Amino acid sequence: MRLSIKHMKPLIRIKRIKGKEYWYEDTPYYDPETKQIRHKSRYLGKNIDGKPVKVRTEPAGASIASVPTNAYSHGPFLPLLAIIKDLHLDEYLSSLTSEIETNVILALSMNRVVRPMAMHLISSWYEDTSLFLTHPDLPLSSQRISELLSEIGESGVPDAFMTSLLRGIGTDSTLIYDITSLSSYSRLIPLLEHGYNRDGLDLPQINFSLIFDTEHAIPVMYDIYPGSIVDVVTLKNTVHRLGAHGIHNYTMVLDRGFFSQGNLEELLQEEISFVIPAPLTLKQVKEVLTEAQRDLESPQYLQIYQQDPIFVKPVTLTIQGSVVFGFCYYDLKREQTERNLFYIRLHDLKAKLESSRIPGWRRPEEVFKERAGKMANYFSWQVVDNRFQVEIRKNAVSQRVNRMGKQIILAHSSLDWQECLTVYRERDAVEKAFRTLKQDIQVMPLNAKNESSMKGFLFVTFISLILRMRLLKWMKETGLMEDYTLEGMLLELAKIKKIKLANGEIMVTEISRRQRAILERLGLCA
Repeated sequence: MRLSIKHMKPLIRIKRIKGKEYWYEDTPYYDPETKQIRHKSRYLGKNIDGKPVKVRTEPAGASIASVPTNAYSHGPFLPLLAIIKDLHLDEYLSSLTSEIETNVILALSMNRVVRPMAMHLISSWYEDTSLFLTHPDLPLSSQRISELLSEIGESGVPDAFMTSLLRGIGTDSTLIYDITSLSSYSRLIPLLEHGYNRDGLDLPQINFSLIFDTEHAIPVMYDIYPGSIVDVVTLKNTVHRLGAHGIHNYTMVLDRGFFSQGNLEELLQEEISFVIPAPLTLKQVKEVLTEAQRDLESPQYLQIYQQDPIFVKPVTLTIQGSVVFGFCYYDLKREQTERNLFYIRLHDLKAKLESSRIPGWRRPEEVFKERAGKMANYFSWQVVDNRFQVEIRKNAVSQRVNRMGKQIILAHSSLDWQECLTVYRERDAVEKAFRTLKQDIQVMPLNAKNESSMKGFLFVTFISLILRMRLLKWMKETGLMEDYTLEGMLLELAKIKKIKLANGEIMVTEISRRQRAILERLGLCA
């Protein structure tokens, strides 16, 4: 006699999978083709206090108290909060501001890393994060944020914070100093002035300088200057500020934009160790390079750097009676790369200059200078039939090509040739930090109502930059950089949510294998 389907009642049972328990509904049914009884299984939820609970839908058999009411983004904040604790950023802030202000500053800083947005959207974003569960009453209206930023900008909080950070991490090694332009449409900020804009924008700007600690891979100090101030005049102030923060034993790594007799005299007078490339266009440097090139390719100067051949010859430069030592480097691989890029650009620019007409209402010399830009010195030209007829100046090109692959780096320090070249090339870290500010943290163009709120906003972005650069270092050290970009890793972690149940209980959603692998490498728990 065959069993009727109506007699086959579903059974509720618990399965144990990888050490965790789950509820399933098991319904027997008769299969007429095989003439056998089969089972249909339906997932009910995770076993929470003896009851099945689903994360995204209401589970059959679950009590109303265990039904989810809200989901909050949680995963991306796990590494950021760990960095804040590790570097004691919360402690430094809480010693300078109230508890509420500290949490607002940190929330704004984490937003610039996870998902930068306009200030009037911050409140809605925050309410969907797990940060809200810990501090649900933060004043994050656009007006209150603006007021707080202005208060910070008018206070000594940024300087005091940097003092605590510098002393806390024990900065006493290699510091990289550089400066960039930050543009704005605002007409209400006196610091905004027209000057050399590194992004080619025709906007007033401020100059934003940054000190980067290579050992800890984070920025540790910043400063703000009027937009018309040139790079070379900012260094003296930076040296004095570091001294005021109690930092004295360090090596300052600078770009050639800071090379001037005054700067070198200042560094020598303050007995500061420094590494700086000498511009090959200066007469005194040209003479040193010409002398060095006589036997630069001698076998006695041959070295291997990062598995490639390089010639290194010690040189000296006299600055106001003080002898500064350094090295002349001739990098064969770099020379070939520079040659290829230069000749391609030279060829393409010549073709472009000859192919376009000259507007009849403009002076030809103005048009040529505008179109040729910095390459103008490599061409001679005349106008034929309202077009440029261009010739390449062989001597100018020969002089430029002769310097390719060569650089002179002055090293007033105990560094040898290899250490000197390595720390100089680590300047890429600051350039990456500036790109991060402008592209990822989206500091540009500056959108502030007044100078004090602009200064407060730059303080927030400075903390954001600390978090992002430290996270990149963490990813590199743990091998995560081989599998993810920073954005890709944060997107994967964003799938981890915190769930609030109707009874007020908080639970974390299931962790996937990929998410667990990320957290394990970082040594974190959800």
